[in-house]
Amino acid sequence: MITLGFLNTELSSFMINLLVGKIVSGQKVMLYNSRLHLFLDKFKTKWSGPYVVQNVSPHGAIEISDPKNGNTFKVNGQRLKPFFTMETESHNIHELSLFEPVYM
Repeated sequence: MITLGFLNTELSSFMINLLVGKIVSGQKVMLYNSRLHLFLDKFKTKWSGPYVVQNVSPHGAIEISDPKNGNTFKVNGQRLKPFFTMETESHNIHELSLFEPVYM
């Protein structure tokens, strides 16, 4: 007979594997700030970053580094989400000269 604890363990390991599969070394991520938020911080963002992923462990721990000062530390992979940037592509600009219309 399968117990509920066994199913929870299998489900959590499956979720960790899904999360770890999405984050790779060199990727930029945001870190969730899990400190106690009071009413004064209601409109402050709870995400900080971006940080750069240095190493991904198979058990869900991810080592990240702060590009501003170079500090590295390990965090739980569930506290991270991918950081996406809107990169603008340089387009070639063509100039088209127009002539005044001739009315007859």
